Amino acid sequence: MQQEFPGQQDDLFGELLPPAPAAPARKAAARDDVDHDDDGVDDDDDSGKSDAVAAPKRRRAGIQAQPADEAQVALAAALSPRIRLGTSSWSYPGWQGIVWAGRHGESNLSRNGLTAYAQQPLHRAVSIDRGFYQSLTASQYERYAHLVPEDFRFTVKAPSLITDAQVRSEDGRGRQANTAFLDPRLAVQEFLAPAMEGLGGRIGALVFQLSPLPLAMLDRMPEQLDRLHAMLAALPSLRDVAPEAVVAVEVRDPEWLTPDFVAVLKDCGARYCLGLHPKLPTIQEQLPLLRAMWPGPLVCRWNLHRIHGPFGYEDAEKKYGEYAEMMDPDPETRAVLAKVIRATAEAGHPAYVTISNHAEGSAPLSLRALAREIVAPGET
Repeated sequence: MQQEFPGQQDDLFGELLPPAPAAPARKAAARDDVDHDDDGVDDDDDSGKSDAVAAPKRRRAGIQAQPADEAQVALAAALSPRIRLGTSSWSYPGWQGIVWAGRHGESNLSRNGLTAYAQQPLHRAVSIDRGFYQSLTASQYERYAHLVPEDFRFTVKAPSLITDAQVRSEDGRGRQANTAFLDPRLAVQEFLAPAMEGLGGRIGALVFQLSPLPLAMLDRMPEQLDRLHAMLAALPSLRDVAPEAVVAVEVRDPEWLTPDFVAVLKDCGARYCLGLHPKLPTIQEQLPLLRAMWPGPLVCRWNLHRIHGPFGYEDAEKKYGEYAEMMDPDPETRAVLAKVIRATAEAGHPAYVTISNHAEGSAPLSLRALAREIVAPGET
């Protein structure tokens, strides 16, 4: 059935807007997943767990930023200050010579690499993903805030305690219903309150990434929308702490992407987090929903290249190794995303965009290519 999004502005994003697509059919259930490959483990965690291949000799401390060349400095100067580009976490030894000067271990980078990361002129944001597994404290957020400039912004994922409808085993399989799913009290206590206290004005976007729902819940989407509305409506405003910060909702099931979902977000002052992931329609097919949300800030997480399929994180990890090169360029997605970012910034709204290593092979290189496409369309 084709989805209609009332209240759209016809001129937003110009010729990019196609007719609203039919909602994708739900395939017979394979395993539900949390953030990628059905094992409940996020692809871009900054907690210190290793997803890099064996490395040469590593130094323990003294992490220095790789000096930026003149082209990057000029590109950063040409980029609107409203545009915040970053990566999904930062603890990757393979970024040596791209982000880091010298070789460092992953756990060292996780603890001590953020300051060097933020010295790169195009790195105006980063996604903190580790809180997806366990709630972070205000003091942990505060430590991150002290490591970056005042103008830097964080995108933060909410704990799975709140965003996953199932309690999962270690292999990522759902074991039982999660009674805390979208619980308003826990959303404030375990996520918004500590993030607001610790990050303060450095908050960019606080993202509730809703893990795939069991089929029985997908068959009762009005109930899930009511539950989402109740949680979002109970959240405190971010305005006094971070005037341009937003609460956003990212999904993994296309069944969410309806006019009723848009109505819930708009009624609660929340934003849709544009999720670029094979589980969802292409960016071109999601444009009508973005237009229905206009005007307002953009939140986007570019998670996984479509060539790997909806359960392809493990394949991407094996192929991309240490994430030191862009192995699968996706210029089509990049061009559309750049145009959306430009339209948002030119209208006076912030754009918070973070990129995974699994989008094209190396997140910082994807970030640079995206920045070039924003500043000089069609020249990359």
